[in-house]
Amino acid sequence: MKRLIVTADDFGAAVAVNEAVEIAHTQGILTAASLMVAGEGAADAVERARRLPSLGVGLHIALADGKPVLPAAEVPALVGPDGRFRDMIRTAFIIALWPPARAQMRAEVSAQFAAFAATGLALDHVNAHKHFHLHPLITSAILAAGQRHGLGAMRVPVEPGGKGVAAALLRWWAGRLRVRLARAGIATNDRVAGLAATGQFDTARMAQAIASLPDGVTELYCHPATQDIWPGFAPGYRYRAELAALTAPEVRAALSESKARSGDFSHALNPPQFAANANACSLPECAP
Repeated sequence: MKRLIVTADDFGAAVAVNEAVEIAHTQGILTAASLMVAGEGAADAVERARRLPSLGVGLHIALADGKPVLPAAEVPALVGPDGRFRDMIRTAFIIALWPPARAQMRAEVSAQFAAFAATGLALDHVNAHKHFHLHPLITSAILAAGQRHGLGAMRVPVEPGGKGVAAALLRWWAGRLRVRLARAGIATNDRVAGLAATGQFDTARMAQAIASLPDGVTELYCHPATQDIWPGFAPGYRYRAELAALTAPEVRAALSESKARSGDFSHALNPPQFAANANACSLPECAP
């Protein structure tokens, strides 16, 4: 059976993103959104989400490109003088090599889970900005905090078809993440669509991705917004083109013709049933 989750990342980063999420869900194929709880538009995002009960809302853990939930003075190893997160590569190394920084990262992850819980929204899934949850120590922090907040599903960011050493390494690393999550009873997608086209997932690419869906659970993830330039935007991203794709007749037709069942993580993966099955991950890398 083909199952599809269509997720917008960076929900809450700005009102322009939130507007696009609402449009893409009510007029297009979007089924889920990942919330940045410390984003400039987080309050607006939560208000919209409460009006959209069929939208699966998850937590988008941010340890780069933004501000922490905790006061900067409590996470000095993670932020610069401006109070914003430091460079992602620097953070990756410092939390690996310096225990105080690692403790601060765990505290920030826990605070982001608590901030999400305070919204009253059901936790559909968890992932991290720029897929930072591929870092094993960040995975550990998410699993530890998630136990207290009903974590049931996470994204494994692996897309078939990439060539070269970097693509092969990413697939291997993501496979290790999948094994770890399966052993922890956390449901995952089988693959993603849109990784290679990040920021450029236009109508033609999206329609083709849906038309070629294999069996299993695919998460199509994207970055829609009603403006291409907004506070915190990534240069070169075609946000409006991704919003247009999510509502395009060609994309809606491709989804209908694919016969795929679409929904959020909770419906596509059924985490309680998944967690009850110790061998739920049936992909080759999950073999004992």
